[in-house]
Amino acid sequence: MNIGIVGLGAIGKVHAYGYRNLSFFYDPVPFDAHITHVVTARPETAEKARQVVGAEVATTDYRHVTENPDIDIVHICTPNSAHKDALLSAMRHQKHIYCDKPLVNTSAEADQIEAALADYRGVAQMTFHNRFFPAMLHAKRLVEQGALGNVLQFRGAYLHAGSADPNAPLRWKLTAAAGGGVIADIASHVLDSLDWLVGPFQSFQALTHIAYPDRPLPGDPTARGTVDAEDCVLVLAQLAGGAPGILEASKIATGSEDELRLEIHGTQGALRFNLMDPHHLEHYDARTAYPPHGSRGWNRIDTGQRYEPPAAVFPSHKAATGWLRGHVACLANFLFAVAENRPTQPDLAQGIRIQRLMAAIRRSAQTGTRIEA
Repeated sequence: MNIGIVGLGAIGKVHAYGYRNLSFFYDPVPFDAHITHVVTARPETAEKARQVVGAEVATTDYRHVTENPDIDIVHICTPNSAHKDALLSAMRHQKHIYCDKPLVNTSAEADQIEAALADYRGVAQMTFHNRFFPAMLHAKRLVEQGALGNVLQFRGAYLHAGSADPNAPLRWKLTAAAGGGVIADIASHVLDSLDWLVGPFQSFQALTHIAYPDRPLPGDPTARGTVDAEDCVLVLAQLAGGAPGILEASKIATGSEDELRLEIHGTQGALRFNLMDPHHLEHYDARTAYPPHGSRGWNRIDTGQRYEPPAAVFPSHKAATGWLRGHVACLANFLFAVAENRPTQPDLAQGIRIQRLMAAIRRSAQTGTRIEA
């Protein structure tokens, strides 16, 4: 199959990395795939991207990918504000679609994608890659087996520190027009992970904050631009089953790297996961006895790189896993669905759902009121 990638910034390179390394991690691979086209905003960056990924064509027009009869799969990896038009074009031309999160920029745009789903016959998946670490997959199995019982409360946080520095430049992820802000950038992962594990959500009460009102412009530190996208968000949330929880996303959490934390407490047990230690899932079984007759306590499970076949044992089940491996597994999940022509998750409908949850959080922050999800 021929692949076209729209957007070859950091996340586009991650998607290309997945193709280049897929055969090391999966045996057999779903099909022979070749990145033939790359799209970026400027001719010079497009040509550089073409050379990096070994594509045949570099272009600045997404339609050369989305409307091209020779392209089978379209990757959407642009800034959020540019997703919608490329997505709709790819859907109209019945391309298989792998879309980075969030789906689009606004709820109104999500409505347009939802309307287009009725005529769409391709296979599409969102890049919510945090679902695809072995620890998270095992957490899902434990939840389905009843290891939590009824959920009593939960916490979800995604912490970065890149905006803690007041001299960090004003890039697109700090501007609302481009779809920036931590709600879209990293809270979307928290929402998807918890919605998948223990959802659905019922309501949100949110507070957002911008640490610095202006920042240096890229390439000219003497000039400054206005920051209008939130640096952090704190949310009091409630699940449909009634359980309360706390959600947090921040890029001003000094000392953090890429720290996704999930904690879920239930009547039968509890689960903990931290992306800074993706090798392990922590499980507490409240059904076991305390000492001296039992050994109740937190169990640190070595999930490592223990995937189900057709994942290969590479480099080793016991080798520490990492962020890129989660992305490769997410891509593989999509590609096997394409090869078998079947639906997959998280699909575009889930992308729409997360878009609306994010919109509810923004409305709550703007109005200072509790908003139904």
